[in-house]
Amino acid sequence: MTLSGKTALITGGTRGIGLAIAKKFAEHGAKLVLLAAHGGERAEAAVSELQKIGAEVGFYVCDVSDAAQVSETVTKVLADFGTVDILVNNAGITRDNLLPSLDTVDIDDVIDINLKGTIFMTQALIRTFVKKRSGVIINLSSVVGMMGNKGQTNYAASKAGVIGFTKSVAKEYGRRNIRCNAIAPGYIATDMTAALSEEMTAELTKQLPIGRLGQPEDVANLALFLAGDCAGYITGEVIKVDGGMYI
Repeated sequence: MTLSGKTALITGGTRGIGLAIAKKFAEHGAKLVLLAAHGGERAEAAVSELQKIGAEVGFYVCDVSDAAQVSETVTKVLADFGTVDILVNNAGITRDNLLPSLDTVDIDDVIDINLKGTIFMTQALIRTFVKKRSGVIINLSSVVGMMGNKGQTNYAASKAGVIGFTKSVAKEYGRRNIRCNAIAPGYIATDMTAALSEEMTAELTKQLPIGRLGQPEDVANLALFLAGDCAGYITGEVIKVDGGMYI
């Protein structure tokens, strides 16, 4: 499961699932490149925490929904680190509401970051992977993209799009030794779910066969497996980490 000698780029890598994946990768020897839309104290704290583990870490401010900014940032990363071996497309947002109440900006922002951001980042790095005939892409989807959910039509559409994109990339580049898989988390204890009331959280927990919300580390453990050589014959898959939420 070692990632020694590998460089991993993680979008949305300064908090929640992205930071958990970064920690897990750092513990197994990877160099880390973190991207986030904003810098500040949160980013500084994340970098410091990872450096204490012993990781070499670079942080870059990048709006993944801006194709030109993504291209410029990836160029800087490649100049600084020489290459990227693993891409984790984790950056994502929600703008939940019932369909008639969704503003155009609610739809655009979610699609732009969750789906188009994943496409832009992969597009910016795919030539690097092709040139060295190796690469791992891990896209964060959601069980909502597989099963739908009331009040999340925009989010569900974006995450379903990530699934289709994942499978298409896997088919296009499998013969170049580039693997592309998606992780579909269920309810994970992050900033996104912290807004839920205690009553709602308790009700959701009752519906889960495992009987608890997931932790970011649950997702990070799968990401570590998919990033390593043990998953060398796995591509185009969508793997749920949902405690049995969607069976």
